[in-house]
Amino acid sequence: MLVTDVNDALPGGSSLLRNEPVQARSSARLTGLLDAAASIIDEIGYERLTTAMVAERAGASIGTVYRYFPDRIAVVDALALRCIQRLSSRVADRVAEGDIGDWREAIGALIDAKAAMYRDEPGFRAIRFGDAPDLGAPQEAQAASPLADQITTLLAERFGVVRDEATELAIQVVVEIGNALLARAFVTGGDGDARFVHECRRVVTAYLEPVVTVR
Repeated sequence: MLVTDVNDALPGGSSLLRNEPVQARSSARLTGLLDAAASIIDEIGYERLTTAMVAERAGASIGTVYRYFPDRIAVVDALALRCIQRLSSRVADRVAEGDIGDWREAIGALIDAKAAMYRDEPGFRAIRFGDAPDLGAPQEAQAASPLADQITTLLAERFGVVRDEATELAIQVVVEIGNALLARAFVTGGDGDARFVHECRRVVTAYLEPVVTVR
């Protein structure tokens, strides 16, 4: 089975997708649907997105959309997860380069990568990354956003940050703070307001400092 961006972001499969793609053409079709949704969201926002719009923009039938997604919310959730996966990949690439020495620099790299995606990733600005999509898990298991979970995992595995309840909550909080400040930085589009990007980095790091411990 080929692993798409979305499936890669959701180990073990996802209830977001009615059918997981098993051929190259199916994988490309799914990618095309998400690309179409991203371009529409950039134009009119995700609130007005419909599955019919996605089908038309992708040059596909409405049946093709419903083959993978039960509704438009599932399309938006899948797009958000693809964006999170791409964001995580950018940060992982930076970490792999070896020029990030500790968790503070990793947080800075994450904020820089997210700001860059606001500039160049279709659909990124409209996605609410603090929300936890409905993955078919019990409500208590959905408390943390996927982005918060991936940040926590990165800091624990790469920089020895102790993954306890206090740290997990703190990272959920800074994800919300960071979302708000970066959204404000790019509210008018363009390259964003560098002041708010800078303050995002400062505030997030300052909030985590008294909570984070390293092995």
